[in-house]
Amino acid sequence: MICLGLKSVLPILLRTRSKQRLSILIYHRVLPSFDFMRPDEPTIEQFDWQMELLSRYMKPLSLNDALTLLDDNRLPDNAVCVTFDDGYADNEIHALPILKKWDIPATVFVSTAFLDGGIMWNDSVIEAVRLCGNSLDLTMLGLDIYELPTNESRQKIAHEILKKIKHIDNNRDEYVSSVTSQALTSLPTNLMMTSQQVVNMYKSGIDIGGHTFSHPILAKLNAQDAEKEIINGKKYLESLLGSPVKFFAYPNGQPSKDYNNNHVKIVKNCGFKAAVSTSWGVSSTRTDKYQLARFTPWDKVPEKFLLRLFINQRNII
Repeated sequence: MICLGLKSVLPILLRTRSKQRLSILIYHRVLPSFDFMRPDEPTIEQFDWQMELLSRYMKPLSLNDALTLLDDNRLPDNAVCVTFDDGYADNEIHALPILKKWDIPATVFVSTAFLDGGIMWNDSVIEAVRLCGNSLDLTMLGLDIYELPTNESRQKIAHEILKKIKHIDNNRDEYVSSVTSQALTSLPTNLMMTSQQVVNMYKSGIDIGGHTFSHPILAKLNAQDAEKEIINGKKYLESLLGSPVKFFAYPNGQPSKDYNNNHVKIVKNCGFKAAVSTSWGVSSTRTDKYQLARFTPWDKVPEKFLLRLFINQRNII
């Protein structure tokens, strides 16, 4: 069993006690069981013990409450927020009951274009590779024709494709179509939430945040198109929920590479209260509230997961 003394002793040893450090965890999906195509996504069982650890050893807060306390220099030790990106249906099906079980607030950042039956381009690639035959022709991508004898080989090839086309300036849709055309059956249409599921999460106390309309790399768009993506996603959610949307997550979220200072200004001008990136670390009173850090330990063992979460509090953004 993990020693309860860690909760009070580690902040002292790591010199993070009373230092106003906010950990924001980033998730995407919670799966019913291990998926060889998505080996890094937690299962229901793993997510349950992770949330139990947060409940016992950390101080889970809503993003709104955490930022208010941080502004007032009253953030408690071991403060943590839970966030999800994109808007997957399993957030409502699998994650929500566990969050309620352990009384943990959360924010779900939704890309609205994919609600009600849509599928994101990266999921199209992953599912197509899962569903293709025993070989995959990637010569259009400047790669080879690959044999796929094992689950591991399929996961590896899907990862290579995603890495190659994630940041291309144009023709990504053409490349994705080249891969999806080789699927032997239709791709799933139930990966993302329905509009009603978004409403259900909101009514259950989960905060809903903006994540653009169609999840583009903002740095690849002109200023006008980037603004439309940010504003349209916000307006859709506010109309759906009948409530202001306060928080935003940059797609992909790496500063300079995926978004820049111009996009930060747009987010501010749109009326968002704060925004999160994917820069690993923790936020402090010195952190730009429109570029908050996020991090999630990747360990599959509870003790290591918790220890890494504590150690990460030294990494101030």
